[in-house]
Amino acid sequence: MLLIRLQSIIEQSFVVAADLGKKWQGIVAMISVIDMGLGNLGSVIQAFQRVGCNVLITNSSIAVSSASAIVLPGVGAFGDGMKMLRKMHLISPLSEHVAAGKPLLGICLGMQLLARSSDEHGYHEGLGFIPGIVERLKSTGPDCRVPNIGWSDVIVHRKNSWLYKNSTEESIYYFAHSYFLRCDDANDVVATIDYGGAPITAAVERGNLLGVQFHPEKSLDAGLQVLAAFVNYVHYSAREVA
Repeated sequence: MLLIRLQSIIEQSFVVAADLGKKWQGIVAMISVIDMGLGNLGSVIQAFQRVGCNVLITNSSIAVSSASAIVLPGVGAFGDGMKMLRKMHLISPLSEHVAAGKPLLGICLGMQLLARSSDEHGYHEGLGFIPGIVERLKSTGPDCRVPNIGWSDVIVHRKNSWLYKNSTEESIYYFAHSYFLRCDDANDVVATIDYGGAPITAAVERGNLLGVQFHPEKSLDAGLQVLAAFVNYVHYSAREVA
């Protein structure tokens, strides 16, 4: 059944992504992807290119400060991610970016870093943009392996969110994680997966902050639609500012 559904997703066309250039013609928005040195950014860059968006890879505080929108991808440990952001002097530019109301998308570890703190390998403070803590997944049986790696059905709770304005009924995405974000405010949770009978955060949205626990760049057309929706939001925000 899973293979059949995956094949169905592969066969979908990129109708949403194809019209982005025409829809936002004349609106200039620069999206910067932060390179923390934690993960291969190649697939992320290619995914954005496939939805008609060229992005800037950077670890420069100047580029972050001038960006219209930020993408913060990453894999690995929470503490390592925060260490790299501090080392690159990006904490203040990111905070100023968010305070200015400009879009920020966190992917996998990047979403977790938006939280207040994490207990991964000890206590670590996060960026504190989204009220909540990052906790380890708890295995409750053979169907709840840690880490959670593979395809999972995502249940969308806020279909009016920017991330899911362009989504289809197919909502299966690729995950690879051992920790998850537990939000203080349930309204920040856009989508979840069922993990041993308990809802686990799959996507968040709080004002101009967006995040996904899954890897959209590895999630075929469903993932590309999420990235296209983010690009759509970025151009909308740039138009509102212009």
